[in-house]
Amino acid sequence: MKHKSLLNLLTILLFASSLTADTVIEEIIARVNSSIITRSDLARSREELQQELKQQNVPGTDTRAKEKEKDVLRDLIDQQLLLGKGKDLGITGDTELVKRLDDLRKQLKLESMDDLEKEAQKQGVSFEDFKAGIRNQIVTQQVISHEVAPHIQITQKEVEDYYNGHKAELEQPEAVDLSEILVSTGSANLNVDPNAAPPPEDPAKVSAAEEKAKQLLASIKSGTKFEDVAKKSSDGPTADQGGELGQFKRGTLAKELEDLTFKMKPGDVSDVIPTKQGFVILKANEHVQAGIAPLKQVENRIQEAIYYEKLQPALRTYLTKLREDAYIDIKPGFADTGASPNQTKPIYTTASAADTSPAKKGKKKKKLGIL
Repeated sequence: MKHKSLLNLLTILLFASSLTADTVIEEIIARVNSSIITRSDLARSREELQQELKQQNVPGTDTRAKEKEKDVLRDLIDQQLLLGKGKDLGITGDTELVKRLDDLRKQLKLESMDDLEKEAQKQGVSFEDFKAGIRNQIVTQQVISHEVAPHIQITQKEVEDYYNGHKAELEQPEAVDLSEILVSTGSANLNVDPNAAPPPEDPAKVSAAEEKAKQLLASIKSGTKFEDVAKKSSDGPTADQGGELGQFKRGTLAKELEDLTFKMKPGDVSDVIPTKQGFVILKANEHVQAGIAPLKQVENRIQEAIYYEKLQPALRTYLTKLREDAYIDIKPGFADTGASPNQTKPIYTTASAADTSPAKKGKKKKKLGIL
């Protein structure tokens, strides 16, 4: 299920879709410079929107759902404009694509890229289209970072005003942020549960694991960084992240662990603790006090919130300008809700896509209709 959900998420993000082997007639509903948008592109995007709304438990009758439905063609045009700008800027996304594919492979615990390709194919997506979708996402993100983000300014007064106006949202319970190192006793399930019972009775494995854990603890006490030991020697699923477990609120840990960890100061390391999977060493990274977080503690979070509040209108302004500089032709009966009144009107609307759409070139099995 984990594999399926992750790949479904990435499939929803695809800007380009795979083509079937059968010959089909594609009705073109819009041209954006040298690219085209077909009726099937629009239908696919609408279907993906419905899946997204369903996952968010948003009913189709909801006002937000209706607005998003109206904006589907606008969003497809946005994508083509950003991809075209990325091409103009020489943004390929090659390096980031390799990194993201490898991160996904690790996340899915796959041995090779061949295995990742097989997982994509199980979802009915060709690996080339799968990669193209991720690449397109990278390019659009990098265009936004290059062209829009630098113009978004956030003042200290805005941060302070946001803090003073959202204090109820910034209230936090007492919590402790923990990292762990697990030395397994051989249990098949290595998902560490801090509330777990002691390990099963297997004297040889238990003794060896406990001794190894004690050696790792001694290494940490002698000056080796906890994170380095976790990355190198932990058997837990958080090893690659240096053992980072995240925050635990009061009442979420077993009483024995809560009593131990909530007394620890930031940087403190516990003794070796027996659990169901083996032996664990815990480190307290931060002790969060109950109440309204001080401004300094949440300043980065507030800046991020303000940034995203400003990003959407700034991005719409940028996309409006791109529209004014672009050739956009939309078939009667369809509407671009992001259209600018200053857009140049297209000169013609009946050119054959087969002659003017390099974006679809090379797809020999697909015939393109006339707009």
